[in-house]
Amino acid sequence: MLNYFLMPHPPIIIPEVGRGEEDKVIKTVNACKAVGEKIDNLDAETIIIISPHGVVFRDAIAIVTSNYIKGDLGKFGAEEVSFNYEIDLELTNKIIDCAKQSNVLVANLDEKTTPRYNVPLELDHGAIVPLYYADKSKNHKLVHITYGLLSPIELLKFGLAIKRAVKQTNKKAVLIASGDLSHRLTRNGPYDYTPLGATFDNTLIDILLSGNLKDLFNIEKRLINEAGECGLRSLYILAGAINTTIIKSKLLIYEGPLGVGYGTLEFKEGEGNLYEDIIKDKKNEHKRRLSEGNQYTKLARTNLDRYFNEGRLITIDELTDNSLLDHEKGVFVSLKINGELRGCIGTIQPTTSCVGEEIIRNSLSAALDDPRFQPLKKDELIDIDISVDLLYPPEPTLFDRLDPLDYGVIVTSGDKRGLLLPNIEGIDTKEQQVEIAMSKGNISLSDTYTLERFKVERFKELDNDE
Repeated sequence: MLNYFLMPHPPIIIPEVGRGEEDKVIKTVNACKAVGEKIDNLDAETIIIISPHGVVFRDAIAIVTSNYIKGDLGKFGAEEVSFNYEIDLELTNKIIDCAKQSNVLVANLDEKTTPRYNVPLELDHGAIVPLYYADKSKNHKLVHITYGLLSPIELLKFGLAIKRAVKQTNKKAVLIASGDLSHRLTRNGPYDYTPLGATFDNTLIDILLSGNLKDLFNIEKRLINEAGECGLRSLYILAGAINTTIIKSKLLIYEGPLGVGYGTLEFKEGEGNLYEDIIKDKKNEHKRRLSEGNQYTKLARTNLDRYFNEGRLITIDELTDNSLLDHEKGVFVSLKINGELRGCIGTIQPTTSCVGEEIIRNSLSAALDDPRFQPLKKDELIDIDISVDLLYPPEPTLFDRLDPLDYGVIVTSGDKRGLLLPNIEGIDTKEQQVEIAMSKGNISLSDTYTLERFKVERFKELDNDE
């Protein structure tokens, strides 16, 4: 790979869209022009661009496999700003092959698949805006990638696939990670203001300038959730494509006068092996959690470790802790990766002889049987955080007595039932709690239903895991 860049994608920096407003972020405009000069001098044949604004899948990375892709900025009032790129199919197909070898799911987008997905086949503004400045000569082929809502490690692995593919095809390529930083920098910005927006941006820029890419994967989860950003996942892929623990970085500009953080940076490879270092750290943390912490999450983790490595489960005969053997309760086991749910299965009331057996069954079900997610992969085990909720018997209640912080809720209508645990991030009102529980139980507002509430005792591996 010849070089790597982070570029923002606000349409306002395009003169045909901004119509003079681009002068408010003229430093960003000039930095993007500088990227174009650098790429023009590199004699690259292909630009690989990672966009947040193409077709985003929950469980896969989208990559364009048609011969050409075109798009314009018509939705921003500038239809005349249009591009029609030839896709570098040799490199694209090699990236797909390398991703499959790493068990990273890829969704091909072309004239046949996009109608099935019911999505457009077009060049999005997350690609058009950077390319407007970065591709001065307009003679490059394109690899168009849209990140998926995968875990940071899965995105890192996809970046490694890009690196291998470029090397195997001997392509002269540059990579652009398209992404804006926090959208919550000012009270008159596009999203609700939070002081954590600026904290996130400062933290991220400091990490990138420090050159230590491992820190990119250790940003506080709450900070990420509050930032309202769209560039971090692009950077995870870029980090994998570089794959050195230490990088050489240059800040061309960071500014946010319009309420959104725009960062333009240049990166080059340094020293070390980022992927190997991160995996080593995660394996060590996995081993620590197998032996330390509370007995409930330790059992869930040990059970999954046994299943993925030996193909069998923990047996009740192996349990010695009385708190696992002497009580019967409903149990929910939740799996998260980087603060985002990866699986959750549970029982409202006990269905086995003891809490320990309930955890054994439900931890495996959370990993494999949650219909919202693909089954957990073996190599994801070291990346998950586990929490276990012990449920106390539910009691009939009225709407006014609900409290989404302290009580879970069960909504029942005939043979349909929906449950929501308490103290879930983003669920702040009784109305939200009941609405989501009804949706989970496929219960409509016109149905007659009853409410129950219940207490839980939550055991976590992480203090900040809500």
